[in-house]
Amino acid sequence: MLSHDRVWAAIDALAERYSLSASGLARRAGLDSTAFNKSKRLSSDGRPRWPSTESLAKIIEATGASLEEFTGLVEGRGGGSVAQHRSAVPLLGFAQAGAGGFFDDAGYPAGQGWDLVELPARATETSYALQVQGDSMLPLYRNGDVLIVEPGAPTRKGDRVVVKTTAGEVMAKVLDRQTVKSIVLVSLNPVHPDRDIPTSEIEWVARIVWASQ
Repeated sequence: MLSHDRVWAAIDALAERYSLSASGLARRAGLDSTAFNKSKRLSSDGRPRWPSTESLAKIIEATGASLEEFTGLVEGRGGGSVAQHRSAVPLLGFAQAGAGGFFDDAGYPAGQGWDLVELPARATETSYALQVQGDSMLPLYRNGDVLIVEPGAPTRKGDRVVVKTTAGEVMAKVLDRQTVKSIVLVSLNPVHPDRDIPTSEIEWVARIVWASQ
């Protein structure tokens, strides 16, 4: 049952799952740090105050959680501390990712040279992590941020993706359009141009499912 108490409890549970306070979750989602304070959950006359759908969408996107995961928390399913949701995944720097030997032809981790990182993120056996190096992905991703990538996840317009070209270039962009002829990518940093790359020059595309920031 969807109730005021359950929705707010789910927000608290989502924050805990990703090692955040309610204020930290709000900040990560680009909201005012007091947006989820307990004092904001009731109006001055005591009536229930509900979080907006925009706020919910932002915290789901900011944590990399799925709508199903959040719904499960609203319904009281999928509980547990963040420790139960930690995953150790292979880690590689973006600067190294373009070199040969780290991925197979489908974009899955392969070969030697990977480190391991443990993060409170949704991960599968095929997930891996890429660490941002430099400022080319500002303002969305900063130097040192870690991106969890799922090569087997379906992609659609608006997804943040990692793309590797046949020339060995590895980039993080926003997927705008993908056809049999080409893939159109929007740059995260407005300083860098958008890209329209022929499909024949794309080695693989993988979706970013979570980011530590």
